[in-house]
Amino acid sequence: MSASQTSDVPTLLVKIFGKDRPGITAGLFDTLAAYSVDVVDIEQVVTRGRMVLCALVTPPPAGLEGDLRATVHSWAESMKMQAEIISGLGDNRPRGLGRSLVTVLGHPLTAESTAAIAARITKAGGNIDRIFRLAKYPVTAVEFAVSGVETEPLRTALVTHAATFGVDIAVVAAGLHRRAQRLVVMDVDSTLIQDEVIELFAAHAGCEDEVAEVTAAAMRGELDFEQSLHARVALLAGLDASVVDKVRSEVRLTPGARTLIRTLKRLGYQVGVVSGGFTQVTDDLKDRLGLDFAQANTLEIVDGKLTGKVTGEIVDRAGKARLLRRFAAEAGVPLAQTVAIGDGANDLDMLNAAGLGVAFNAKPVVRQAAHTAVNVPFLDTVLYLLGVTREEVEAADTHDED
Repeated sequence: MSASQTSDVPTLLVKIFGKDRPGITAGLFDTLAAYSVDVVDIEQVVTRGRMVLCALVTPPPAGLEGDLRATVHSWAESMKMQAEIISGLGDNRPRGLGRSLVTVLGHPLTAESTAAIAARITKAGGNIDRIFRLAKYPVTAVEFAVSGVETEPLRTALVTHAATFGVDIAVVAAGLHRRAQRLVVMDVDSTLIQDEVIELFAAHAGCEDEVAEVTAAAMRGELDFEQSLHARVALLAGLDASVVDKVRSEVRLTPGARTLIRTLKRLGYQVGVVSGGFTQVTDDLKDRLGLDFAQANTLEIVDGKLTGKVTGEIVDRAGKARLLRRFAAEAGVPLAQTVAIGDGANDLDMLNAAGLGVAFNAKPVVRQAAHTAVNVPFLDTVLYLLGVTREEVEAADTHDED
């Protein structure tokens, strides 16, 4: 039957609520089975040990509905649960056109911010169909399934106000693509790692302050990246090449980086990095972390010394977006299925080119331009934006240990 035909068919909504324990679901449907009803829909939620179980079923044969109601209430009472049975017509109402998934990260997630988000969804013309918790630590992450409004206007309505709400928000279109194979490409300095690699080199050359000043200006978008790169690298001229190994040992991964990459690889995703830093470090990271792609600038070394120059194609703002497209083509992944993560102005083209651009603890100019922003210091929180739960991550880790 069509939706219009089923909308007038009588149905019963049976709701059971109380303390969760094994056997409740089986017991309810065993009770209903005696009345030859068909199941139209089921939904169950457990929060802090309290369960709400809803079953939408067809009515029993004529004359038996009263007996069914009495039997269900009696069974519920025997299980120390409560029951509510509501007569009505049809199934759930059809969802409105436009379906999106809204992921909210709070540290903490307050009632005030939740109210503001829900109100903003309503104001944009959306309806919240379902809410699901993805994680309770290191941040609280929840996902809202929203219908009735297209993804782009909903994203605009929510993401632009995320800072006001005191949370991070990502809005993506719902659909099969959420589970499709993806490519995730990250910036390196201050994203995959906590450091700025050129500053680590500069510390060995005794020019750390000068390099840091130029780096900060470049990341704010105040200087042309290529010019600033050459100016900074020139200060490293004469350093012994043995410093490369020292810098590699000094690199500190961002908290959650290994978990993010390990989980993405388990999901069958391909993972890459692009960096305005140097291949002398990114190649090592690629080997250590099992990355699929890595591209950066290359420090020129002659006779065991850094010359103060770089060789080959410069990886700058435009270059990062170009490499994202190249990696996607090599991976066989549509650009719409890519995720880019970065923090600086030279990541903006890449973030905007990707299907989902994530500004990670980014500068203000980057947060304002990206699809979404994450402002907690845990890189694996990006998994929640992809619909992966903390429980799934931990279960996979435990399975590998067994």
